[in-house]
Amino acid sequence: MDLLKYNISDNVIAFSTKRGGGEGSYEKFNITHYCGDSAEHVSACRKELCEELNIKDDNLILPRQTHETNIIDIDEEFLSLNKTEQIQKLYGVDAIITSVSSVCIGVSTADCIPLLLYDANNKAVAAIHAGWRGTVQRIVEKTIGYMQNAFSTSPNNIVAVIGPSIGVEAFEVGDEVYEAFSQQGFNMNIIAKRYKKWHIDLWEANRIQLINCGVIPENIQLSSICTYTNHNEFFSARRLGINSGRIFNGIMIK
Repeated sequence: MDLLKYNISDNVIAFSTKRGGGEGSYEKFNITHYCGDSAEHVSACRKELCEELNIKDDNLILPRQTHETNIIDIDEEFLSLNKTEQIQKLYGVDAIITSVSSVCIGVSTADCIPLLLYDANNKAVAAIHAGWRGTVQRIVEKTIGYMQNAFSTSPNNIVAVIGPSIGVEAFEVGDEVYEAFSQQGFNMNIIAKRYKKWHIDLWEANRIQLINCGVIPENIQLSSICTYTNHNEFFSARRLGINSGRIFNGIMIK
């Protein structure tokens, strides 16, 4: 299968899935179960990914995202729950953390910003879905705070990846989105550009949040891949519509 892999650590597997060919809105690879794809296709793709990662299906964890800032820790207690209970707890979650090895956590994106974090000292990881709403609500800062409470994470030990997502040239927004960022104290001279309409640099808005939390700039990897431009290789909701597949951005402690 076709994965964009990130060089974070020898102790970690981190990646974003690629479409892998095909002309359909869900082809070829999609494991997101709530975007309109068939259950059979999602199940087959999950099986393929689990075989690639050498894990059982129960250890591939994907939340049901709703553009909020709820965070969940995939700990041994969560893993002991039955499937129905797990699904309930994963609903409305946009950031997910764990310190359990051989458990792949991840988030779905198709233009929104995926961030993968690794705390090398405490062997803990996080996967964050930051659309513009999540970015405005500072989900990155909240997730790092959650990791500090859960694992005693020190931000200067975090290695971070900002994966494929919509770039500033393609992310045209209305005045109301510009105002939402401005009202929340973002430096609009840095993250906004004016063409015919406003464009927001979500990559930079999230990178700044990482730095403000104490993540060392040199420890932040930016893929610099715009999904809108590269929609043949990565899913883009703005190109394909919301009824299309999603990129899975996963991270796992070996």
